[in-house]
Amino acid sequence: MPARVKICGINDAAARDAAVAAGADLIGLVFFPASPRFVTPAQAAALADGVAVPKAGLFVDPTDEAIAEVLASVKLDYLQLNATPARARAIRAAFGLPVIRAVHVRDAADLPATTEGADLLLLDAPPPSGATRPGGNAVAFDWSMLAGWKPDFPWLLAGGLTPANVAEAIRVSGAPGVDVSSGVERAKGVKDPDLIRAFVAAARAA
Repeated sequence: MPARVKICGINDAAARDAAVAAGADLIGLVFFPASPRFVTPAQAAALADGVAVPKAGLFVDPTDEAIAEVLASVKLDYLQLNATPARARAIRAAFGLPVIRAVHVRDAADLPATTEGADLLLLDAPPPSGATRPGGNAVAFDWSMLAGWKPDFPWLLAGGLTPANVAEAIRVSGAPGVDVSSGVERAKGVKDPDLIRAFVAAARAA
């Protein structure tokens, strides 16, 4: 079965259209102001209008009020959270939407045994020293540690993926899905439609 593909950090119409046309399974909209891919609720609503592809809203340690403000403008299919398991569970219960929770993996000891109440886990490298955001830093971890890891829950591989390495990442890790943001940009925060198309094609062919 081809890997699922999520294109995160969509912040303009060209990137959105490229992701949809290429057949991405999920697009991500970032509601974290420190990110170069940040969009306001109004911008996100315009990008999401008429788009059938499921949409995830990315939040970092959000308040309920921040999430509610976004949901008042944008219909999201998933809430993607950088938050503790307990906080993620509380948000899921409060808003009734499936939750994707980011997990930072340094070594095999960090591999989760359960989703801890989330619906989908996103395995990413820890942010580098001095980083202002928990993800989207173009940093990979050692995919080989996932080779024998066979969880009974859905997950996505993230961190340092590009059109050039995503097929190898899927082969080595056995990932059922992948998430990319900076790896399909021509400049920080600026998506490249050609790279988006190339990434989806490479992941599908893996």
